[in-house]
Amino acid sequence: MLQRQSTLFLPTLREDPADAEAVSHKLLVRAGLIRQVGAGLWTYLPAGWRVHENVVQIVREEMNAIGGQEMSMPVLTPAELWKLSGRYDKFDSLMKIRDASERDFVLAATHEETITFHARELRSYRDLPKILYHFQTKEREEARPRGGLIRVREFVMKDAYSFDRDEAGLDRSFLAHKGAYERIFQRCGLETVAVQAESGMMGGSESLDFLAPSGSGENTLVTCERGDYAADLEIARGVPRAPELPEALAAPTEVETPGIETCESLAGFLGIDLAATSKAMPVVADGKVVLALVRGDDRLDDAKLAAVLGAPVRPAQVEEIREAFGAEPGSLGPVRFTGEVVVDETLREGQFVAGANRTGYHLRGVQHGRDFHGVVADIRLAREGDRCPNCGGALTFRTAIEVGHIFKLGTFYSVPFDATYLDEQSVEHPMQMGSYGIGPGRVLAAIVEQSHDERGIVWPASVAPYDAHVLSLAGGSDEVAALADALADELSDAGREVLLDDRDARPGEKFADADLLGVPLRVTVGKRSLEDDAVDVRHRTDTDDARVARASVIDWAGTG
Repeated sequence: MLQRQSTLFLPTLREDPADAEAVSHKLLVRAGLIRQVGAGLWTYLPAGWRVHENVVQIVREEMNAIGGQEMSMPVLTPAELWKLSGRYDKFDSLMKIRDASERDFVLAATHEETITFHARELRSYRDLPKILYHFQTKEREEARPRGGLIRVREFVMKDAYSFDRDEAGLDRSFLAHKGAYERIFQRCGLETVAVQAESGMMGGSESLDFLAPSGSGENTLVTCERGDYAADLEIARGVPRAPELPEALAAPTEVETPGIETCESLAGFLGIDLAATSKAMPVVADGKVVLALVRGDDRLDDAKLAAVLGAPVRPAQVEEIREAFGAEPGSLGPVRFTGEVVVDETLREGQFVAGANRTGYHLRGVQHGRDFHGVVADIRLAREGDRCPNCGGALTFRTAIEVGHIFKLGTFYSVPFDATYLDEQSVEHPMQMGSYGIGPGRVLAAIVEQSHDERGIVWPASVAPYDAHVLSLAGGSDEVAALADALADELSDAGREVLLDDRDARPGEKFADADLLGVPLRVTVGKRSLEDDAVDVRHRTDTDDARVARASVIDWAGTG
């Protein structure tokens, strides 16, 4: 295939977009690959869509290799399906619409409900296992879109769904997808780490996140310096330093703390270690006020807490706090609180200072199990300085982009949808399901984050918009133009996807655009080529040209 740049819609820019922070956002816009229509809404221009579809094709090939069957499901989904799963009122970013007949619909953010609706036609053990997948547009009510393609409101997602007769079958499907994903990202030239993650609104018992370390992103990858631990920050476990605890007391002792509303000011007022205080975090889950308790030097991890409670959480409002505790925020604690308490495991042992549930007062010597009882769980957010829970090594924290996520759904959807099968003895069982997602746009952005230099994008050959970029420095010479045309045709006939820069533009502009676009191979034809029948060639990762005979270009390109 040969594309002339003079006819290609490729509006490159010399300056970064004013609102761009992520490298991928800057370079994808400057290279003429994407354009913004509105907040979180992006158009892929022709060259950008070619990259997107190259990623899609890699995903398709690897999905087919593990037995996946491609299909297509609609974006517009009857609300009844989402109400049946219970997610209609719980999925915060769900886009809902109503048609002229007052019927409610969902613009699908994901397709578990729809695929389970179809899976009800799998009635026998002979029909299982199955892997079904599609590429489809998703819509999400993203409150803070940012980072170009990193956080958007509309995007294409590959969803795959597995259906098995038992948990052993689900385990096999899960591992097959894990292997397929690792091959996909390797083929895309992308460094990723598979980590344990929170399942969230998808449901189910287990999930793996594929995180691509990057300069920008919405996730944090937590790894041990010794290589034996990796997790998404939302689920990461870290071991904090030991606190310096005051002398133990036989019972809690009340102390007046006028105007003290933060753990930092409380520790300073009492002259104690911040880690010897407790931070009261009242939240609302399923309509009830719950007290979450973490160390004073820690932050609450909402995702972990939601997993413990089995429901989404939100911060309690001031009026809700006053009604539940009888005190103002800043003086809250677990002693004499009659609601549910979830206490971080760092507060399981020892005594600490907590609010007295009396405005302007705190309690010294509060001890879990003696003075109050609560559910003990890991609900703190891991942080810099923590040690590895496996070996005690130092944990490192890196910004990352989530490019894939796989879930063991179990019977979360099959039970409410009555998606069952009959075994050999005609006994009915719910199907075991898995869900597996990859966002090609996120993959594209992550590749740029990891693969660029000061001149522009450096595309891996597997996903590049074109294989070779031929620059015609004709300078008004019909002979040079004809030579460049002929060379581009030869490369195309040899099976290469070729972009021919035949524009009437200065050499410097052509070189700058070529570096910005990042095509792996570059061939430059100029007036000197008429004299020595040779051309300048360069790999995008090189800094200097090499001079090769025109007749050897095809061989050179074949090894590039």
